[in-house]
This record gives sequence, C-alpha cells and structure tokens, in this order.
Amino acid sequence: MLEVIDLAAGYNGLPVVRDVNITVSGGEIVALLGANGAGKTTILSTIAGLVKPIEGSVRLAGEEISGLKPHKLALQGIALVPEDRSLFLDLTTRENLTVAAPRGAVRKSEDDILQLLPELKKCLNRKAGLLSGGEQQMLAVGRALVGSPQVLIVDEMSLGLAPVVVERLLPVLRDVASTLGAAVLVVEQHVSLALDVAARAYVLAHGRIVLEGAAAALRKDQDLIAASYFGDLAAEEQLSADRTDDDDIEATS
Repeated sequence: MLEVIDLAAGYNGLPVVRDVNITVSGGEIVALLGANGAGKTTILSTIAGLVKPIEGSVRLAGEEISGLKPHKLALQGIALVPEDRSLFLDLTTRENLTVAAPRGAVRKSEDDILQLLPELKKCLNRKAGLLSGGEQQMLAVGRALVGSPQVLIVDEMSLGLAPVVVERLLPVLRDVASTLGAAVLVVEQHVSLALDVAARAYVLAHGRIVLEGAAAALRKDQDLIAASYFGDLAAEEQLSADRTDDDDIEATS
C-alpha cells in the first residue's frame, strides 16, 4: 500500500535522511524507531506532503505521490496524526470530528469512529482543550480516521503520556489496521510496546535505516536493537558482518 523508495529528504536542500526504503501493506502495522533527531518525523512529514523529497519516491498503491500537496494526499487517503496532535482546543470532540474529513473524501460516520474509539463517547460535548492527554490522543486518531484513510501515519502517539495510558492506546492501531484494512506506520518511543503491536519495524540512526525485521524477531534481540537505536558503530559492523556471512552462505550453496 505504501512504498518509500531510496528517499532523501530534509530542509533547505540539506538531507536529514538518506537512502530510506520502507514498505507497509494494507492491514499491517509497521513501527519506525530511533533516537531523537534520527529523522523519523522528517520521513513522516515527507510522506504526508509537508516536506518535499530531495531524491527518491513515495508511492501509494503503486502510484507516485512524491511532492503532492498535503490536501491532495489527504484526498488520496494519506492521514497524519502529528506529534503535537493539532486539535482545535476551543471546539468540542464532536466538532473536531465534524470538521475533520477532507472535502470530497468518503466520510466515516461518528458511530464508526466511536466503535473504534469508544472512550470518546463520554467526551463528545467536551472541549478538546479540557480532555486528558490520552483522550486528546484518541481524538487526534479519530479525526484522522474520519476521512477513511488508506494509510495512517502516527508520530509519537505516546508523547507526554504515562505508560499505562499508552498500553491502552497502541492496541487501537491494531483495530484500525484490521477493521479498516489501512496501512499503519507509527513512530513510537516505547520500543517494547511498539514491537508488541507492530508486525515489522525499522530502526533509524543518523538519518539511515540500520536495522529492520519482523517485530517478533527483533523483540528477542534487545541488545542489537538498543545498539542500533543509538547508532552504535559496533552494531552497524555486526549487521554488516551478518549480511556478509549470509552472502557467503548463499554463494557456497
């Protein structure tokens, strides 16, 4: 559903990320992990059209969408839940949901959203600025879903929230992927929780993907994840050695 191919992106012509390759299938959750400043938000912003790619391409269901304006991408089915949530704090929960769908997009009903996010039922007539952090994050996700997206990208869903709240929030993404068939790409600082909900993960360090694989396999190798997470040179050398060993095995066979 979503393909990021050989992407270089940044600001004022200077790349923050390079050679980034990511794929997310419909109904799949993929986590993008990495330390602060690794370039995770730049990748999400480029997919959403807020940052223009310097090189490479972004494809939606096989069609090139690189460089399109954000509102065009929203109509094509790309929805972003930004790091700061960007809610209309003086509007109620219901009003935030009402104004959310891009004009011309197929709209999810309020009942559809509340089935996925039942905790919002008690908040419908409350102003967004009076909601708890967890409720605001639920609303930010709900607002993104109103337009029936094919791809949902979520930047730091757990930012500023207690781990117990995050444990309730992240499974919502699994429901979104399975119920709507959407491709979900999530940036998450809680590595273990992200790997619990995701099918696969990529680890970004210094603007490049240094580790990728099935979440179940990555959970078993926390030391390598930790080293890659911080761009540890030894981890990168081990990855290179592993790939060389694999190539030698294939050549021998």
